[in-house]
Amino acid sequence: MAVFPRGQNLLIDADDTLWENNVYFERAIAAFISYLNHETYTPELVRNTLNAVERETILAHGYGLRSFTRSLLSCYERLTVEPLSEDKRRRIIGFAQSIADQEIELLPGVDATLAELASRHRLILMTKGNHAEQADKLARSGLAPHFSAVEIVPEKDPPTYQRVLNQHEIVPQSSWMIGNSPKSDINPALEAGMHAVFLFHKDTWVLEHAEVTQPRDGQHLIELDTFSNLVHYF
Repeated sequence: MAVFPRGQNLLIDADDTLWENNVYFERAIAAFISYLNHETYTPELVRNTLNAVERETILAHGYGLRSFTRSLLSCYERLTVEPLSEDKRRRIIGFAQSIADQEIELLPGVDATLAELASRHRLILMTKGNHAEQADKLARSGLAPHFSAVEIVPEKDPPTYQRVLNQHEIVPQSSWMIGNSPKSDINPALEAGMHAVFLFHKDTWVLEHAEVTQPRDGQHLIELDTFSNLVHYF
């Protein structure tokens, strides 16, 4: 029997919560590092440089494949003295394009679990990133009918969560954010007064890593390792 009563508001992340995502970026990054084959920098140092470049690019251009492509090109230019030829540019863009070509791979139990949760609670998809890319992934996933609303936002921070709650006329006390990112899903939702479910994913993007904030009195934080276990609580 579920622990929490019917009528909860479940805001659910998409990438690496409902379907695989970052593993494809990791493969593209590994291919990029191998292609660069830097004479001085170790693969770890190249990756650290790319992480720094990605942080800069996100601030200027947001999330998504176009931003990721910019980061790969900028990282290459930052670490090499030779000019970026058109052939090399096309090769690097191809690493990013390989991500767009991936089929949507749902994580185990997601479809059936969403169907069961939707019979008892209000489900809202809450994801960040490029609007067109995220909307396309949702459409291809076949999961859209489970959700009463979809929120694709440029960033997940406490004011954004508060705006979404206000927009849908729901209160934090009956609202949960469910996702795999401490930085974007768990900590800011708790700061906004919501409850949270941290779903561990071994391939969570390094830029989403953070220490999980402990809930305040009256708040709940649940930690799970599989999406299907949500039905034991909701």
